Amino acid sequence: MTDLTPPVVILDRSQLADNIGSVARVMANFGLSELRLVAPRDGWPQDRAWATASGADWVLDDVRVFEDVASAIADLNTVFATTARPRETRQPVRTPREAARALYDDTASGLKAGLLFGGERAGLETTDIALCAGIVTIPIDPRHHSLNLAQAVAINAYEWRTLILDAPPPKFREGDPPASNDLLVGMYEHLERELDDGGFFHPPEKKRSMSQNLRVMLGRGAFSEQEVATFRGVIHALAKGRGRVLAKLAAKKAGE
Repeated sequence: MTDLTPPVVILDRSQLADNIGSVARVMANFGLSELRLVAPRDGWPQDRAWATASGADWVLDDVRVFEDVASAIADLNTVFATTARPRETRQPVRTPREAARALYDDTASGLKAGLLFGGERAGLETTDIALCAGIVTIPIDPRHHSLNLAQAVAINAYEWRTLILDAPPPKFREGDPPASNDLLVGMYEHLERELDDGGFFHPPEKKRSMSQNLRVMLGRGAFSEQEVATFRGVIHALAKGRGRVLAKLAAKKAGE
């Protein structure tokens, strides 16, 4: 058994307290303990969740609630979105077993990881999936592809547990770790503001899909903190004409 920090489980807009309690139960079964809720429909806390958790109270006692997905994953380095629905985003798609290996390698390198699950009825929004490093989908029989929320969490948690109990040495990570999601979102919003001012989003009704595509493309780069800072410097220089100013100053100095 290792001392790795298990992935955080994030439930987006959960509808039923029973389902939240069932998720806590399977998390406890497989050694996951940190549960975050994004805008639960009926608020939090909900007594019914404890009633259905079958004693996994420590998971529910420490639940944190957030207004949106971006803030719920802001401190995490690697987050995978779990969905069974095809999406427009061009992101890596993994099975739970493949995702567990990637999460194991990242947590063994000291990174913070998470698994994002959508609401029972509507699933995840594409804009929230675009904030993640990839997609996890369960290879179930297409004749009946309905899984409840706790089942989906259980399958992913089980794959994590099998690695913890019988894990080979993790591979070494090369280079700096990925930046946290709050830094990435700040970079995205900075770029989108400047592009908006420059008239890039035309026609206006396509702004949402264009912004989403930009976030997916940049997200695949797994920017480090330094790379985020550098890229934001590039955005600022392009927007303010800093490069032209510096060139004029250099030419003036050379002529003196």
